[in-house]
Amino acid sequence: MGGARVTAEATPLPARATLEDVARTAGVSLATVDRVINRREGVRAKTIARVEAAVAKLGYRADVAAARLARGQSFRFAFVLPTGGNSFMTNLTEQVQRTAEWLAGQRGFIDILHVDVFDPDVLAGALENLSPAYQGVAVIALDHPRVRAAIDELTARGVAVVTLVSDAPSSRRLHYVGIDNPAAGRTAATLMGRYLGGREGTVAVIAGSLSLRDHAERQFGFSQILSSEYPSLRALPALEGRDDSELTRELTAALLAQHADLRGIYCCGAGNRGIADALEASGRAREVVWITHELTQYTRRFLVRGTCDAIINQDPGHEARSAARVLLAHCSGEPTSPDQERIRIDIFLRDNLP
Repeated sequence: MGGARVTAEATPLPARATLEDVARTAGVSLATVDRVINRREGVRAKTIARVEAAVAKLGYRADVAAARLARGQSFRFAFVLPTGGNSFMTNLTEQVQRTAEWLAGQRGFIDILHVDVFDPDVLAGALENLSPAYQGVAVIALDHPRVRAAIDELTARGVAVVTLVSDAPSSRRLHYVGIDNPAAGRTAATLMGRYLGGREGTVAVIAGSLSLRDHAERQFGFSQILSSEYPSLRALPALEGRDDSELTRELTAALLAQHADLRGIYCCGAGNRGIADALEASGRAREVVWITHELTQYTRRFLVRGTCDAIINQDPGHEARSAARVLLAHCSGEPTSPDQERIRIDIFLRDNLP
């Protein structure tokens, strides 16, 4: 007995409601609907209620990009990122480039400017000399008086400034996009203490620069928990490796030579290849607990082979998109979602690598 073949026609999706549909349903003019939706004055309360009821009934959502196009509105943003071969910053740059492709469809355009963010005079100079063509800036900030003054000057000119990854909280910046860095440092200290399980000795901290707010806050959070919760471990004075692998290799080799009781290393910046090289060359890689930041092709490799014990990670893709969304929303007078823009901390061990 042959079975009957049943074919189902796809139900067409309902057409997206337009402003004309809202005007027709509310029984008002298109101009009145435009005034209500854009919160302009001159419309009676009863009319506003009718338009809002029509919007709710039809499920109308504004096509923001089309509205910008109709108004001839577009925005240009500068993303000020570091020079050098830091793997995380390379990943961040790639994510900003991807975000730029999406933003172009929203009538927003991104230019990437590379500067030495470790030098406050160079970074401040780049901000001070920024083209007036930019309506917004995202910058990896130094918490330095001259950099704060440059951010405040841009803000006074009406330029929206978002700090990215590293903050300058006492400036007049619009928003900070990045993780809770003190919490990241506290997390690293808890991991270190648990890994070392009551052993006595010293722990080294290697930052890129303590002038970078994110590095300084991680170091503060780490020291806070280590001293209060794990008194058998003593944190050595923090060293600055400028996120340079040659320099971090030298610093790590010197630490291993000078401190026979070195039990752990916390890298709150970058330069991880240098730390790995020095640990592996010393033969103490399995004896010294090493906790670092950012999952890259290199730190993944060190974690897999057991040189590194844990990675505290932030998502550069989320950060690039969030910075662009915040700048675009501010310039367009649109709201943002705090939950969407919150950047979380991830912890990766060898057993849970994605």
